[in-house]
Amino acid sequence: MKISWGYKIAGVYLLFVAGMLTLVYRAVNEDYDLVTEDYYGAEVKYQTVIDQKSRVAALSAPPRVTVEGRKLIVQLPAEFNGKATTGELYLYCPADDGNDLRRNFTVSNAAFALPLPETIKGLFEVKLSWQQGGQTYFHEQKEFFN
Repeated sequence: MKISWGYKIAGVYLLFVAGMLTLVYRAVNEDYDLVTEDYYGAEVKYQTVIDQKSRVAALSAPPRVTVEGRKLIVQLPAEFNGKATTGELYLYCPADDGNDLRRNFTVSNAAFALPLPETIKGLFEVKLSWQQGGQTYFHEQKEFFN
């Protein structure tokens, strides 16, 4: 038995419509995370981050951020040794905002260690912001955690 060309056209059309409906369904159910909810407002204020990065560039050395086992070791430059320094460490996961981690810190010896939870795995942006003597500093780098 031979299928007429009209049924073939109708079959191709139905396959096309089913494929488009499948793509629409998957696109609507896709989970996406924004970097920040107020993206425009954060972009306007980015000049302060640029100024904070230029202050870090003027220091004797940038902060050292290293990973040893399940600990993140942060060593601030020598200028901050013996001075009370407060700040925030933000581990930003581009793949899933549920893995982001924020910790505040206060140190006087320019170094501290942060124990990492087992859920911290993969590529993260380490964003380090600290204040001392009325000045705010900002440093960021990428780290991979096993």
